[in-house]
Amino acid sequence: MHLGAIAAVSALSGAVNSIAGGGTLLTFPALLGLGIPAVAANATSTVALWPGSLASMLGYRRELAGAERWALRLAVPSILGGCLGAWLLLVTSEARFRALVPWLVLSATVLFAVQGPVMRWLRERTVADPEAMRPIDPSLGMLFAQFAVGIYGGYFGAGAGIVMLAVFGLMGLTNIHQMNGLKNFNGICFNGVAAIAFAIMGLVHWPIALVMAIGSSVGGYLMSGLAQRVPQSWVRGAVSAIGFASAVWLFFTR
Repeated sequence: MHLGAIAAVSALSGAVNSIAGGGTLLTFPALLGLGIPAVAANATSTVALWPGSLASMLGYRRELAGAERWALRLAVPSILGGCLGAWLLLVTSEARFRALVPWLVLSATVLFAVQGPVMRWLRERTVADPEAMRPIDPSLGMLFAQFAVGIYGGYFGAGAGIVMLAVFGLMGLTNIHQMNGLKNFNGICFNGVAAIAFAIMGLVHWPIALVMAIGSSVGGYLMSGLAQRVPQSWVRGAVSAIGFASAVWLFFTR
């Protein structure tokens, strides 16, 4: 029954991700509701959703044109931050992490809720013409910011994508395709090292992780054809409402 329930939630999460993102705000509270310990739920969700992140990054290979050197340089702080974030989760007790979970879900929901305004701001100051891509080099501030994002990504991760896009915009990037490519590339870096650490330490509930991976892939594939016809505002509103409701529920039940 648990596997059937999480398969349905994962399929819905994959569909939501194909439209507007934020699927983690559905899967993580669902795992907690099924009685999975908080640390194991976080680790399982990270491992299960990583293949989808990899597939998404491969779809942005062309968008990384002109930014390969920056992508490789940013990979270092992303990996180091992801390692530190994963280590922090491993040394956090179950009771302490469960106490932090409502705040983490609330912060991720807020990040998701502001994603629409942030993306509108980015589109106003950036371009979408692939010909406008130019070679770029990261500053020291950008490297430090990516290291901080990597820590958060390795520890919890939901909402890290919009943080990266906002930072890229503030640091002077001018092409939205390039920014999305860099976001996906760095996401697989810090999530990948975290997933490896969680798997080695035996935190992953593999039956659930496999069901989640299959469910989210099927949901994303089936919804991909409709993604452009479903208003993102509707999906964002629904996911934000679920996220805030989950945070309230977690505050009262922790």
